[in-house]
Amino acid sequence: MAKLWFKFQRYFRRKPVRFFTFLVLYLTAGSLVFLHSGFVGQPAVSQNQANPAVGAPVEGAELPFLGEFSLGRGFRDTGEASSIARRYGPWFKGKDGNERTKLGDYGGAWSRALKGRVVREKEEERAKYIGCYLDDTQSRALRGVSFFDYKKMTIFRCQDNCAERGYLYAGLEFGAECYCGHKIQAANVSEAECDMDCKGERGSVCGGANRLSVYRLQLAQESARRYGSAVFRGCFRRPDNLSLALPVTAAMLNMSVDKCVDLCTEKEYPLAALAGTACHCGFPTTRFPLHEREDEQLCAQKCSAEEFESCGTPSYFIVYQTQVQDNRCMDRRFLPAKSKQLIALASFPGAGNTWARHLIELATGFYTGSYYFDGSLYNKGFKGERDHWRSGRTICIKTHESGQKEIEAFDAAILLIRNPYKALMAEFNRKYGGHIGFAAHAHWKGKEWPEFVRNYAPWWATHTLDWLKFGKKVLVVHFEDLKQDLFIQLGRMVSLLGVAVREDRLLCVESQKDGNFKRSGLRKLEYNPYTADMQKSISAYIKMVDAALKGRNLTGVPEDYYPG
Repeated sequence: MAKLWFKFQRYFRRKPVRFFTFLVLYLTAGSLVFLHSGFVGQPAVSQNQANPAVGAPVEGAELPFLGEFSLGRGFRDTGEASSIARRYGPWFKGKDGNERTKLGDYGGAWSRALKGRVVREKEEERAKYIGCYLDDTQSRALRGVSFFDYKKMTIFRCQDNCAERGYLYAGLEFGAECYCGHKIQAANVSEAECDMDCKGERGSVCGGANRLSVYRLQLAQESARRYGSAVFRGCFRRPDNLSLALPVTAAMLNMSVDKCVDLCTEKEYPLAALAGTACHCGFPTTRFPLHEREDEQLCAQKCSAEEFESCGTPSYFIVYQTQVQDNRCMDRRFLPAKSKQLIALASFPGAGNTWARHLIELATGFYTGSYYFDGSLYNKGFKGERDHWRSGRTICIKTHESGQKEIEAFDAAILLIRNPYKALMAEFNRKYGGHIGFAAHAHWKGKEWPEFVRNYAPWWATHTLDWLKFGKKVLVVHFEDLKQDLFIQLGRMVSLLGVAVREDRLLCVESQKDGNFKRSGLRKLEYNPYTADMQKSISAYIKMVDAALKGRNLTGVPEDYYPG
C-alpha cells in the first residue's frame, strides 16, 4: 500500500498540471454533493400546506378567541370528527391526497342548503350571514370592488378583503367571485339557490350561478366603511351649537357624498357632515365627539345627486372622515425637564406595546422610551428609542422584562394585557415577518411554531404575575378594552403618566389611532394553528392570571380569552 501511494505521489510530482486538474475536479464534485444534500435537507412545503384551506385539517376548528382572525363560518368545534367535517366538507384528505375517511353524506341542493344553514347558525365575531340574493351582471347587488379566484376562494378571504377596504357587505358568487358593497341592491331568494362550493374551501357555500351568499361585516369597532378615500363614521344627531361645532357650512342643492367630502378636504377639515342639502366641515370636538351613533335609518334620506347613497337630514348628519390629517395631536417632543419617576409601559411581546406607545405619544405630545433599541421603530418616528431608558427625557418606558430586579427599577407601570392566543400569534408574526409583516406558512407548519408556543406561553402568564407581585402602582389595561373604548382607557393611562390632556386632543387621537402599526388583514391565517394540547396549556395559564387579577380586586380577563 505504501509503495502504491509513493508511485501515485511521484506521478503527480512529475506532472503538476494533472495534479491541479485532479484537485479542481475533486473540489467541484465535493461542492455538488454538498449543495445536493442541502436541498434534500430543506423541508418541502406541499401545495396543501401553502393553502391550508384545502389541505390537511388542523385540530380545534373554532376561532372565536382569534377575533379578527376568524371571519369565516363553519369553524365550530364539537369534537374532532365533526370539526373536520364542517371545515373541510364530507371528505378528509390526508397529506398524500388520498381520501381516507368519509365524514358525511351530503347530496342534492336541499341537503347542501341545510348543511349551509346549520353552519351559518354558528356566526363569527365580524361577519353575520344575511342570506342568498339575486345578482345580475347588468345591475350588481353589491356595487363596490370585486375580485375573483377560481382556485383558492374562501369565505374568509372574501370577507377579509371587503372588511379591509371598509365595506359593510361581502358577497360570494359562482364559488370563486367576491363582491363588496355598502348596500344590497337586489331581492332575497331561496337558500337552495346558493348551491356552489367555494373553490378553496370544500363544504362551504359560495353562492351560485347569478346568486350571492351575502354577509354583513361587523365593522363598528375594528374598521370603518369607506366612500372613495373617505371613511364612514356613522349617523349622528345635529350638535347643539352648529356654528361652533362645525365652523364651515355650504348649501348644496345637488348634494352628493363626493361634493361634500371634496369641499371639506379643500378647506382642510378632517370631518365632512352631510345634512340633506347642507354640507358642514370641522373637527371632532367635545361639542361633536362622534361617540353616540344613531340608527342609520334616521339619516336615510337619499342624496339628490346619488341614487344609492344617504345624505342625512337637517336633524341627523351622515359623517365621513376625509384624508386631511388632524394636526392637533401631531406635535411631539422630549420632556422639558428630567422626570423624577420612571414609568414602565409593560407588556408581553405581541400585546400591542408599539401601538400603545403611538397612542400615548399622540395624546401627551411627548416621546416614549424603550428598555431596548429598535432601529426600525426609531426610523418610523419613535425618537425616544435612542435615549437610554434612565435618561428621564421620555414620558414612559417600553419593556417586556419580568424579573423582580427589573420590575422594581420602575416607580409605576401601565401593564398591558392581551388575549394570549392573539398575543402569541402577533409576536410570532413579528419575529418572522417584522412589526407589520407576517410569518410564512412554512414557519407555521414547521417546528418553529410548536417550539415557540412551548417557550412563550408560560412567559405570558409569569410576565403578568410578576408585575402584579413586584410592581409599584400598577395600572392594568386590557388591550381589548383599549381597542373598544379608546377614549376612556387612554384617559386612564394618561392620568397615571401625570399629564393634563384636553379632551379635544384625545378625540384627535381617536381619529388616527391606527398609525403605521396595524397589520393588513389580507394575510391572516384561515385556520386555527393551536392544537388541543396547546389550548389546554394556555387555558391553564389564563386561569392563573384571572385568579391573580381578581385576588387584587381587579377585573379578571375578558370572557373571550377562553376558546368556546
